[in-house]
Amino acid sequence: MPLRPARRRRRTTAGAVRATGAVLFALAAATVTTLSAAPPAAAADTWTEVGSDRADPLTESQGLASVEVPAGSGNRYTGIGTIPLSLSVRGWNHVGDPDASYDGYYVEPYQSDSNNAKLYRVQAPGGAWSEYVHALAPGEALNNSWDAITPDSQWMLSGEWGTMTRFLVFPTPGANPATSPSANLPQVSTVRLDHAVRDVQGCDFTSPTTLLCSSDDPAGTLFGITKPLLQIDLSAAPNGTSDVTGHVTALRQLPLRSSCSGTFEAEGIDYDRRSGTLRVIVVSPGFCVLTDSKTYRFTRS
Repeated sequence: MPLRPARRRRRTTAGAVRATGAVLFALAAATVTTLSAAPPAAAADTWTEVGSDRADPLTESQGLASVEVPAGSGNRYTGIGTIPLSLSVRGWNHVGDPDASYDGYYVEPYQSDSNNAKLYRVQAPGGAWSEYVHALAPGEALNNSWDAITPDSQWMLSGEWGTMTRFLVFPTPGANPATSPSANLPQVSTVRLDHAVRDVQGCDFTSPTTLLCSSDDPAGTLFGITKPLLQIDLSAAPNGTSDVTGHVTALRQLPLRSSCSGTFEAEGIDYDRRSGTLRVIVVSPGFCVLTDSKTYRFTRS
């Protein structure tokens, strides 16, 4: 509270000096405490389109990931044509946007209409594959559109379809030593968003506390644009023991260009820290899904 100025000069007693000093010290301490507790505000990035590549509708239409280990690995894509027959016959009929940890664990998310669970297919740095299953919790949506692995490799985020105000946090299957293919993969915490998001198709970390996400939002009522590129700034890096909050910013509309008119579909997203390149898949409407679906490339400016 500000001190009211005196109407005329008067002698200040020693007691008044001590009292005023105590008040100012308390206010200063409270200010320092408040500043230290509040995370610094993050500025929204600007991403400029720099090119595109055709996205094959069968094998490159759902998601993508840049893989750093082993060295020289190419980019990985997912689509209906990449689902292994061994998974398809067991009801895992949809693959989403994958991610790869910086130390070489590659994780593909799968969903099923009948298994009451989500599946994560993991390739270890040595090349061996394994499967991890997460049983749905009460109220949890069955879709498994994407996963995003934290830069420390230990935690994995996943989202749910529709209009949501949370992301789910799991230990990263394979990379986190607490996980096992023979045990249920548990949800360990939650990212609580300060603004609703809709139909998120993919997210990827650009820093320990920043995510970029592609939204297939067809309505445009949440941010004033359809198919937005979103930035999520976290209050802290996910640690698997406590919830964190996420501040949501819509950066821009994803490119919607095609020889056909109709409804586009925003799909997976990938950020390659080695080149600073962001890539997002946008599937074209109608017949043009076969001819001019694209993986768009962006750089930060």
